[in-house]
Amino acid sequence: MIASVFGGLRRRSWTALCVGILTSVAAQAASAANCPGHPDAIGTSRTIVVDPRAHPVIGTMQYGKTLPLADREVVLTFDDGPLPKYSNEILDILAAHCAKATFFLVGSQARANPEGVRKVRDAGHTVATHTQNHPGGMDRLPFDRSKEEIERGIASVTAALGDGSAPAPFLRIPGLRRTDEIEEFAASKGLQLWSADFPADDWRDVSANRVYELAMQRLERKGKGILLLHDIQPRTVTALPRILREMKARGYRIVHVVPATPDRPVTPTEPKQWQLHPAPEMVATSRWPKVPKFASAGPAALPVPALSDLDWHTSNLGARASRRGRSVPLPLVAPWSRQTMLPPAGTLAALPVPARSIFKTPEPAGMTLLASFASRAASTAQARSKEVSSAKLTGKSRRHGHTTAAQPPAPAGHAEQSPQSAGATAPKPAAQAKRNGRSVRVAGLKKR
Repeated sequence: MIASVFGGLRRRSWTALCVGILTSVAAQAASAANCPGHPDAIGTSRTIVVDPRAHPVIGTMQYGKTLPLADREVVLTFDDGPLPKYSNEILDILAAHCAKATFFLVGSQARANPEGVRKVRDAGHTVATHTQNHPGGMDRLPFDRSKEEIERGIASVTAALGDGSAPAPFLRIPGLRRTDEIEEFAASKGLQLWSADFPADDWRDVSANRVYELAMQRLERKGKGILLLHDIQPRTVTALPRILREMKARGYRIVHVVPATPDRPVTPTEPKQWQLHPAPEMVATSRWPKVPKFASAGPAALPVPALSDLDWHTSNLGARASRRGRSVPLPLVAPWSRQTMLPPAGTLAALPVPARSIFKTPEPAGMTLLASFASRAASTAQARSKEVSSAKLTGKSRRHGHTTAAQPPAPAGHAEQSPQSAGATAPKPAAQAKRNGRSVRVAGLKKR
């Protein structure tokens, strides 16, 4: 069964591939047929009509969506014109290939060369705007200045057209330096903000061959999209014919984009077509519903749990636990403080002083043993200190012919000597005394 399913899928994929190839060949043949005198022209395969208000931002270089293009479809865009010499040459190249493009014109350039603006319109291309003076750091300008640049650019291109018509409501910010405020303002004016899907770096100081290589390499990686070029660069004039020929050789097709009008309805599209690479239908995740945002129900705060909810329900409080191989009975009553019921709020100005018995806890046996040991050690040390002091006094008395028990009174007629004079005249020979079981030699003082 699985093999038959995959076999059916392979057959359908192969059929779809063949249909796609035949459609591409037919489109290219029709495009070439619509370009008389130029059998090698890539032509314009189709024109799509878009509503700027429904899709206010496009271009995957900055946004998550792009134009609703099929695989291997390309939209050509040119910035910064019109500049008479190079812009006219770009128009001639596109005419030779019957390829339609979108030109984002600068307002000051349009005022200086209004004829170039009308040439773009008369050749069937889409005329769009690119601000008035092409500020390089528009994201750093005050919003009022950015707003003025956009509005003046539209006014200058409108004046250059000269027939009362307005340019397409397509806008590209110089250097793609957009801001949130600019996007909101453009959307409020019904302008569609264009980024791009891949550039060719033709504004840099590179060769025409490098412009061609970058355009094709990035197009191959994307598979389709909006190509960003400039019609004021000589390297673009040199590279464009080769780019168009290579696009046709690799099966790419040119698509023209125009805005919707009352007499030109929007091209029907599906939302997934506005993604550069939408998820295939065989991927289950593309059909999964979005996770809803649930609203929290119930009170804002949870109720305080009752004391009975915290009961451990211990059934065997008399069990004996093992500690270091010894059996120790578990306490029947927890040693922490007992609970006390507080009076209702507002009945007393101050809480009563807690009784001493509330904080009384039984002293562990280990603390009692430790205190007894410390007391005995202190008593032993005090007794030893007394023995040492007594031995010192006994040794001194023997050296000086005195006893420590009692000294006889001095004989009558002798004046009592002061300790200083006695110390100066009495000799102090060396002696030994017992102190803590050790022999200590005491040096005597020689009489001077």
